[in-house]
Amino acid sequence: MTTITQMGAFAKEASREIAQQPVVKRNAILKQMAASLMANTQMILSANQADLEAASALSGPMLNRLTIDQEALKGIADGILFLVDLKDPLAGPNPSWQHRSGFEIVKKTVPLGVVAMVYEARPNVTADAAALAIKSGNAVILRGGKEAIRTNQALATVLREALSKEGMNPNALQLIEDTTHESVNELLRLREYVDVLIPRGSKAFIDFVVEDARVPVIETGAGNTHLFVDDSADQEKAIRVIVNAKTSKPAVCNAAEKVLVHEAIASDFLPKLMTALIKAGVEVRGDTTAQAIDQRVQPAVAADWAEEYNDLILAVKVVGDVQEAINWINRYSTHHSETILSENPEHVAAFMQDVDAAVVYQNVSTRFTDGFEFGFGAEIGISTQKLHARGPMSLSALTTIKYEVFGDGQIRE
Repeated sequence: MTTITQMGAFAKEASREIAQQPVVKRNAILKQMAASLMANTQMILSANQADLEAASALSGPMLNRLTIDQEALKGIADGILFLVDLKDPLAGPNPSWQHRSGFEIVKKTVPLGVVAMVYEARPNVTADAAALAIKSGNAVILRGGKEAIRTNQALATVLREALSKEGMNPNALQLIEDTTHESVNELLRLREYVDVLIPRGSKAFIDFVVEDARVPVIETGAGNTHLFVDDSADQEKAIRVIVNAKTSKPAVCNAAEKVLVHEAIASDFLPKLMTALIKAGVEVRGDTTAQAIDQRVQPAVAADWAEEYNDLILAVKVVGDVQEAINWINRYSTHHSETILSENPEHVAAFMQDVDAAVVYQNVSTRFTDGFEFGFGAEIGISTQKLHARGPMSLSALTTIKYEVFGDGQIRE
């Protein structure tokens, strides 16, 4: 079996080859990838069914994340083709200027090199990451979770064959099939070959990667997201947004986890919200004030406020004003996506200015934090940090800068 260190060396070699390819070639590879996925539909769906049967103990929302059916696979292929039509991220512009000594400086956009990804039960990430890496001229090493290993193996086999069909080194895409913790630990130490590592998963998992990695890491994904219902909110609109943010896909990072309600409207608003959430199958936990207003609210404990449930569970807290909401969110936020439901321009402005998150919304479901929804195409993840990239990360986030200098014997005095 190929060791992870060997995979790193293979990826580094392949990264130099893929970086040299013109965009026409990179797009041809993407087209071949999309076609190959559809041509191998039955194999991929069979592998996914085996994963689902082995992971039957997972919660409903987590099984939903793991599932790939024919429609979902077509969506993955269409997402790859969408990237074909996007601008080449390596095309520049490449500004240039002349130094006073006479040499020319050119600022170029270049691939990162080798991108590694560690992620949990989201097999679509395998195809999305591969396509984004190829379009941006990078090689990628993928390590998915054990729940999706069969699906990931099937997807990686098909996508590597697509690279070979286009005459490219298939090691531009490699899947680590060892799903033990040790394989993650080895990848985190692969400084000689990995240029950046992107983890996707729970907050605890991402914290582990950040604390233990020796390679550069971009934090993504953990989403303890809040919606604050201001005293000026359109209550019918607010309920519609909250229910969508919680229930449309509860196991993803942009799903709502907490709702803060202004005390001035809490006694009127909370019972209506509770009725809508319970009808949608949501378990609601809350502070003592929320419990006193509506007995259907179950008691929340201290750990609830920092929890990312990834399930049909929501916690509710009553706050005194917009500033208390901002302070609470900044204390517990994972800096992913936060929403204010308000018609008060001053409150909205304060929320937008002071909430520390990658994406901040007014009167919009947090579920829109997504590369496709933002018009970027497939995403490699949602960055919750501030350096290099923030928010939905697509093609441009997989590039860096290189300076090329052209002279004629100049020396520095």
